[in-house]
Amino acid sequence: MTISLNQTGKRFNYDWIFRGVTLTFSEGGRYAILGPNGSGKSTLLQVISGALHHNEGTVSYTAQNQPVAPDAFFQYCAIAAPYLELIEEMTLTEIFEFHLQFKNFLPGITPATAMQQVGLENAANKQLRNFSSGMKQRTKLALAIFSDVPVLLLDEPCTNLDAAGTALYQQLINDYGGNRLIIVSSNDEREYFMCPHRIQISDYKKNRS
Repeated sequence: MTISLNQTGKRFNYDWIFRGVTLTFSEGGRYAILGPNGSGKSTLLQVISGALHHNEGTVSYTAQNQPVAPDAFFQYCAIAAPYLELIEEMTLTEIFEFHLQFKNFLPGITPATAMQQVGLENAANKQLRNFSSGMKQRTKLALAIFSDVPVLLLDEPCTNLDAAGTALYQQLINDYGGNRLIIVSSNDEREYFMCPHRIQISDYKKNRS
């Protein structure tokens, strides 16, 4: 899948977060959106995902040389982000089964193997409300990375992870990233270690007015 932005801008009230973003995210590419906290990198990722509407320019999606409607893009992507909440009344098993009603896991991955891969096999029947913040983040990463989709969107993916959790994240990307398009919003190189293409959000603030 390819994602193209042409002169795309986003504002909140009269304050432009970014303007004039013209970028192509190509199939199989790995891209990092970089900038300090509060700079707008997460906003750009949300515009790419379709979760936020842009105020000017265009965002378009193409799969196998065919256009994909913006409201259908969610079928092609999985996202892990601090602002996406889990259903805390569910157990880990239930949240995986719920997720599988909407997206399949990669071939060979089952809920049991997914739990084992992220070190949560002993919490299968535990409600998410009783998880630590690190366990919740491992769950979010599992739901995203193991989804059988061509696009992964990762916003500060090591949030609430300790050194072992960060190493696990990097191993999961190496093992399961495959030939997918991966876009990471981050200011921590450990999170975008695999991204040769690096975009500075500050480059799109020069013409704010």
